[in-house]
Amino acid sequence: MIKAVKGEIFLTERLYYKDQYIKEFSARVLSCREGERGAEIVLDRTAFFPEGGGQPGDTGFIGSARVIDTVEKDGEVIHICSEAVREGETVGCRLDFDKRFTNMQQHSGEHIFSGFVHSVCGYENVGFHMGEHSVTVDFNGVITQEELCRIEKLANEAVYKNIPIEALYPSRDELCNFSYRSKKEIEGQVRLTRIEGVDLCACCGTHVALTGEVGIIKAVSMMNYKSGVRITLQIGRKALDDYCEKNRSVSEISNLLCAKTDEVVSAVERLQSQLHEAKFAYSSLKKELFSLKAEKAGGEKYCAFDDSGSADDARIFCDMLAEKVGIAAVFSGNDENGFKYAVASRTADVRPIGKDLNAVCSGRGGGKPDMVQGSVSAKRSEIEKFWSELDTCNS
Repeated sequence: MIKAVKGEIFLTERLYYKDQYIKEFSARVLSCREGERGAEIVLDRTAFFPEGGGQPGDTGFIGSARVIDTVEKDGEVIHICSEAVREGETVGCRLDFDKRFTNMQQHSGEHIFSGFVHSVCGYENVGFHMGEHSVTVDFNGVITQEELCRIEKLANEAVYKNIPIEALYPSRDELCNFSYRSKKEIEGQVRLTRIEGVDLCACCGTHVALTGEVGIIKAVSMMNYKSGVRITLQIGRKALDDYCEKNRSVSEISNLLCAKTDEVVSAVERLQSQLHEAKFAYSSLKKELFSLKAEKAGGEKYCAFDDSGSADDARIFCDMLAEKVGIAAVFSGNDENGFKYAVASRTADVRPIGKDLNAVCSGRGGGKPDMVQGSVSAKRSEIEKFWSELDTCNS
């Protein structure tokens, strides 16, 4: 976009379209103004890619100023920086190229994957987000697990073939001869990214030169989203990081279970079965204990404490006690984490008691006339005081 600055006509030269591997360059500062996020600097030439098409903006340095983001505004590339730089000065600029290269890997890998989704399933990419830890892509149709495995395999085979990734700038007349993917109608010059035999897509982003530089493409999850699916991808360096983290986790789990790494699933299944049996046995013993305690209870009102912190335990014990006393209450938990409670009676409406309990002991909950349940954050001593002062005659 052409603008006038101090009587000069200028056009910022976008170096990233000429050579996406530029790490350092020099440029003249055309303007520098204060913005909401920092100094907004415009250069006469830049290799910093502005956020767009799902790809984050580049970061780095302009002179001593830290570039914290790069955006496009009114057709101009704006470098958002930590400090101002003098207008008219020629400065050395440096990209955080590791970040840029990773972004190029992610973007190129997404094109390869989306290209095969289109050719295999006929669906369009309707959403793309390049996050800090992964890439998510939305498609406007449902993909089966079998199709997903096939697409993933085709995508990685395209990586192995090391196919050139080209940028094309067809004229309007030439554009009619191309069948390409695009999320929206584009005015003016259309830039196409072509991976021969894989994908042809309108795109403003930066890409690696060859598919081999993408590394691995792995679909790690798929969920239903709107009328289609959302797929999470790990690509390139991030795929390696993800694999290393998961491999570390599996190794630690295998050590804890004393099982080989390829046997952890069956080991966990055995552990789950044992845990289920243990929970059942614990529950049976707990009910037996509650029953024995309930046998010894009596009187118009009775309050018991249980340290499990379980709402179910409070309800079960309280229900047993209500058979023996006029009004029963069980508080399950401790002073540090608070208490779950149940208050029950076979003869009185306990809802007013629950309301007063919540008010006095910083609680919340409710229920029916014969039982109320909830939780309180008060200390045990405060709960005991409330219960000792409870007037059952008015209940």
